[in-house]
Amino acid sequence: MAPPRDILRLSGVQKAFKSPDGEDLKILDGVDLLLREGEIVVLLGRSGSGKSTLLRIMSGLVPPTDGEVVYRDCPVTGPVPDLSMVFQSFALFPWLTVLGNVELGLEARGIPREERLRRALAAIDLIGLDGFESAFPRELSGGMRQRVGFARALVVDPDVLLMDEAFSALDVLTAENLRTDLLDLWESRQIPLRGILLVSHNIEEAVLMADRIVIFASNPGRIAAEIPVRLPQPRNRQAPEFRRLVEEVYAIMTRRGPQGSRRVEGVSYRLPSAAINRLAGLTEAIDSECETSGQRFISLPNLADDMQLSVDDLFPLIESLEILDLSMVSQGQIALTSIGRRYVNGDTQERKMVFARQLLKHVPLAAHIRSVLDERPNHRAPAQRFLTELEDNLSEDESQRVLDVVINWGRYAEIFAYDDDSEELSLEDPGEESDALNYG
Repeated sequence: MAPPRDILRLSGVQKAFKSPDGEDLKILDGVDLLLREGEIVVLLGRSGSGKSTLLRIMSGLVPPTDGEVVYRDCPVTGPVPDLSMVFQSFALFPWLTVLGNVELGLEARGIPREERLRRALAAIDLIGLDGFESAFPRELSGGMRQRVGFARALVVDPDVLLMDEAFSALDVLTAENLRTDLLDLWESRQIPLRGILLVSHNIEEAVLMADRIVIFASNPGRIAAEIPVRLPQPRNRQAPEFRRLVEEVYAIMTRRGPQGSRRVEGVSYRLPSAAINRLAGLTEAIDSECETSGQRFISLPNLADDMQLSVDDLFPLIESLEILDLSMVSQGQIALTSIGRRYVNGDTQERKMVFARQLLKHVPLAAHIRSVLDERPNHRAPAQRFLTELEDNLSEDESQRVLDVVINWGRYAEIFAYDDDSEELSLEDPGEESDALNYG
């Protein structure tokens, strides 16, 4: 039996955009990827890792800065007609009916009216929307609108279906139903697709659908690992083999460098966005789970399920706790450190003091702001001063986001104050040294 042919092949793909000051901001770095006939590949990673940009490069909508994309042995230099894409947003024309939206791609290709109608009606029936041909998008639920998007993508008989977070805007039950229907169509060969490539940040979705999972790392986007999935379809989420694979993916996505811990280097580190109340809630949940189970480490997949947190919700919180040395992660499991236990068991003031100590110790930007305020006679400094420093290494938007994170953390810890009207940072009581600086 001949091996499956390559459909899409990416070699050394890079993508960079120009910042307002003319600097190159690298989004993707050295991506090598292959999609073969007869397989579903899921690109799994956190938001902002460049997955969607990579999908557009594959389709020919966006050119790479460097590297090569090859479709069926031909270099991709523009949009590829045999590739269809389904987006996270439904992207329907509100003034067109379901039938009109589905016909649109066929009309753009010059397909005669009678043939357009026949194929559009067949696609609508196939995707489970028979009877809604004359409905407008405003009359449909979110799940039904996304089905229209699938019908529009499939009606042109594509070779490959590209999906950009196609299920993420749907509620859990609707997304599950649509995923199952798509897999049934794929497994029964009722659709002419030769390959499917899905961008996702949902680990269970990836294990449920993929023949191969490609895990993306961030800043810049690059492939961190590839995992073959050899579980037969349909897959049982409760099966031990399924759960083990989910835990393996969690372990890879939370893996640290050689030192085994997350260390923040420099003031321009891309700190994760994490609200204080959510950090506190997560430490309390970890502590409660550990107390209930009698174990120090608890499973990240179980924690995510219990708290109903997605990867994009959970991972920034985990990273923040690790940065502050309030928790540690190993092999897809998490535990509170001794400092983390002191934090979670403390009263409001004790928590603030612990947090302040860890913030000044482990986040250079927070310590830098405090040092500048301490040294100035009036103990005040404009936020723009620190924003300008961040923009030496980060984009304008990213600089503002990182500064906002540190300001929120610092205000909670009471190591400095911030006036939103004047956009100034200051010491609330410059006559006294903060207790946080002496707290052991």
